[in-house]
Amino acid sequence: MCGITGFTWNSSPHSREQLTSVILRMTDTLVHRGPDDSGFWLDEHGGVALGFRRLSIIDLSPQGHQPMKSASGRFVIVFNGEIYNYTDIKRELESRGITSYRGTSDTEVMLGAFEEWGLDGALSRFNGMFAFALWDTRERLLHLGIDRLGEKPLYYGRSGNTFLFGSELKALRAYPGFAAEIDRGALALFLRHGYIPSPWSVYQGISKLEPGTYRTLRPDGVLSAPVPYWSARSAAESGCARPFTGTPEEAIENLDGLLTDSVRSRMVADVPLGAFLSGGIDSSAIVALMQKSSPRPVKTFTIGFGEDRYNEAVFAADVARHLGTDHTELYVSEADAINVIPRLPQMYDEPFADSSQIPTFLVSQLARRHVTVSLSGDGGDELFGGYTRYLWAKRVWDRFGRLPPAVRQLIAGIMRSVPSGGWNRLASSCGPIIPALNQRHLGDKIRKLARMLGASDALGVYRCLVSDWQDSESVVIGADHRHTLLDTPDSIPGLPDFRQVMMLLDSVTYLPGDILTKVDRASMAVSLESRVPLLDHRIFEFAWTLPLSLKIREGKSKWVLRQVLYKYVPPNLIERPKTGFGIPLDKWLRGPLREWAEELLDENRLSREGYLHPEPIGRKWREHLSGKHNWAPLLWDVLMFQSWLRHAEAPVERGLAAVAGD
Repeated sequence: MCGITGFTWNSSPHSREQLTSVILRMTDTLVHRGPDDSGFWLDEHGGVALGFRRLSIIDLSPQGHQPMKSASGRFVIVFNGEIYNYTDIKRELESRGITSYRGTSDTEVMLGAFEEWGLDGALSRFNGMFAFALWDTRERLLHLGIDRLGEKPLYYGRSGNTFLFGSELKALRAYPGFAAEIDRGALALFLRHGYIPSPWSVYQGISKLEPGTYRTLRPDGVLSAPVPYWSARSAAESGCARPFTGTPEEAIENLDGLLTDSVRSRMVADVPLGAFLSGGIDSSAIVALMQKSSPRPVKTFTIGFGEDRYNEAVFAADVARHLGTDHTELYVSEADAINVIPRLPQMYDEPFADSSQIPTFLVSQLARRHVTVSLSGDGGDELFGGYTRYLWAKRVWDRFGRLPPAVRQLIAGIMRSVPSGGWNRLASSCGPIIPALNQRHLGDKIRKLARMLGASDALGVYRCLVSDWQDSESVVIGADHRHTLLDTPDSIPGLPDFRQVMMLLDSVTYLPGDILTKVDRASMAVSLESRVPLLDHRIFEFAWTLPLSLKIREGKSKWVLRQVLYKYVPPNLIERPKTGFGIPLDKWLRGPLREWAEELLDENRLSREGYLHPEPIGRKWREHLSGKHNWAPLLWDVLMFQSWLRHAEAPVERGLAAVAGD
């Protein structure tokens, strides 16, 4: 795992020393992504600078150093990630007469593939997670590309006449004179979702490269449209059109084989390796297959909390004991978790508000004390129907969708008339008598149901479920509306069941924008490489051939993945309600975080800054403090922006001369 960055120019009056100073400054911001080595490369004639920070994983020798030239000298690459099937590609290249290699890195094989098959031919062969910048010295073309599902990030855009790119925004911000102007439309998207979806970023003129695509910068400075070399939507539609016709037992065996191969390929490393283990279905399946493939106990890691409803450590310990892993757990205090919060703006670089970012960082920090690579179970929910919304949204629309809109609005109004705290007290007092009321956070669920009843169609129900601030443009001063997949019915895939539509939408929005961003930044903050076996594109494509009945069966999600897991771990260690990887944020905001939050949410401060309307935020804050409602997710969105804004207000030097010392 590494960090990459760079810039291009059409003409420059500056010396090589000045250009070197700039690329080093940009590269050094990424030292956490690559503490083991660094490098840069300048093509003064072509007008490009490439920078690299290395976390050594495969081929620890100097032969793995980047930027790296191809054998012919035509291409130069900086590359972040891993190509898991690089030995297979190397054998294919050798069969075509390409037999001379300086080292054993996947980077060198990538370059050989680009030379032999071109961009599309090479990318179609890669099985991995990656972001790269490839400079073609002959054609003076700069190609930027990322992996199929967006495991690795790549930002790009312009600062004046200069084209910039980097693994994280901090590298672009380090370019002298970078125009750090906040994009208010993107800010509204952030308040809606808790993350900023690609292709947007928090800054005007700066974009995120979308999964499964590459773009090319031509010598005249024109940037091509994104070129898709793989499409999650196409894979899903193709899979549904040509479904798996075998028996459930054959589906289980096929998935077991694919997962085993994916896990084995992600266990290749020249450094210590382990896995995150929560004791849930996804991480337990990954660890079970790792242990099956390992001659010695796999190192596993989990963190625990003192509050039972947020503590998965006891379940993880049971699974680890059964599988015989070398298990490490760490119980963290409330203070340990809260102390992470000041680091979040620097870690995430743009506003990001999935509060499980805190335990994700803590478990990454724990793992890094023992290993350099850790496998995770992310992706199982999107592929195998794991989120409760896949069940809930369909039930709600099937039950209420045929009612006249006026009737639905009336029911929703009655539900909203009772504060969340009132519903919660009712559940507490009557739950033992009326089982339907025996639910945690009943008030929050009732309020969410009331929102869903106001939707005009099934897509609107889903949009309610994945939105925090429902009308976020009204909260951001001067925000324009940004259309996403959730706003345009024509872009919704043609799949047989709306639950499948939700799963695919999550795979192309929530998964890369939230889940993978969270894991990448939290792990890279401590120089830990995280690998995600469930996101092998072969598993993605196979999962979409499976009938929905093999994923959601008798009210249970991830049926086929459970059956694979139960070959290695007994069901009694796994079967329990889904809890997620959370923290008691609602309680903390009323307690230890209250003073911090009140400072950032102060209405005079909000007015002075001029980004957010103070009134709706102040109202939510007062209602939250009173216990009338639990507005923690919405308030956390605002707090993460406010905290990031405070961090981002640090002055940025202007002009290349400021760096060069002129």
